[in-house]
Amino acid sequence: MTRSIRITGVLGLICFSFLLPRKSSGATLAGKQVQAGGMVEIRFPVAKSFQDLAAEGGNPRVDTGRAVLMFPPGFDPARRWPILVVTSTSDFNRTSVMDAEWYRKPATAEGWVVLGSDATISPRIDSTQWRLAMLAAALEVVRKDWPQAAKWPLAFAGFSGGSKRSGVLGIMLAKTGSVRICGFFLSGINEDRLGEAYKTYQPGKGLLEVPVWLSSGDADPVATPQNHNLVRASLERTGFKRVRLEQFGGGHQLKMSEVRRALQWFRELGKF
Repeated sequence: MTRSIRITGVLGLICFSFLLPRKSSGATLAGKQVQAGGMVEIRFPVAKSFQDLAAEGGNPRVDTGRAVLMFPPGFDPARRWPILVVTSTSDFNRTSVMDAEWYRKPATAEGWVVLGSDATISPRIDSTQWRLAMLAAALEVVRKDWPQAAKWPLAFAGFSGGSKRSGVLGIMLAKTGSVRICGFFLSGINEDRLGEAYKTYQPGKGLLEVPVWLSSGDADPVATPQNHNLVRASLERTGFKRVRLEQFGGGHQLKMSEVRRALQWFRELGKF
């Protein structure tokens, strides 16, 4: 209970931080020049509230974060762009910054910005609190330089363990009321963490309208087709109304064409 109260309090600080007025600095981000169709890696200070959150469970305090952002052709921060937030698994020491490159080609082709966040030091435990703190701090930097980005829709994507973590992070940010979530792309998933997070944090019934794309390899030995069917059934029992399970020929892998199809679907349903 104490941990839940502490997290809820920090989520409130995240919401307050996101709502502070910001001054735009044009087509630069954290002092780095942004090019349409290009990529930028930034480093940024981490606010104390996010440091406190990241340090839960005995993790070291982190005062500097890092993120990569990949931009579609024709990108201009004065316009509205959807952001695909990438979350990696903890296995094999993967980070979201590393996984972001996987999504770059299909996402930018559909006019999406890709975001992967991380810290500049390694955690003792790669916890959800650690991931949330780095993501929230990265989004704060984007909104500091581009205040209009507060209105940009966010979709969350992950593969394998990253898909499970991605759903939880999306729900926790939704609880702040400061983000507009337009979709979840969950690939190679064998357990429903999204539905459980919804029940825990209760972000509001509106989130049950957010589309969820489950991407399943028909020969996946890790997240089997049966696992995906169980995840879909669990999400639907929770109340998610737009759950789509798509199967492709292959094993435990991320299919680029499925990413692109999912992002097209999110746009269609979200009308943005």
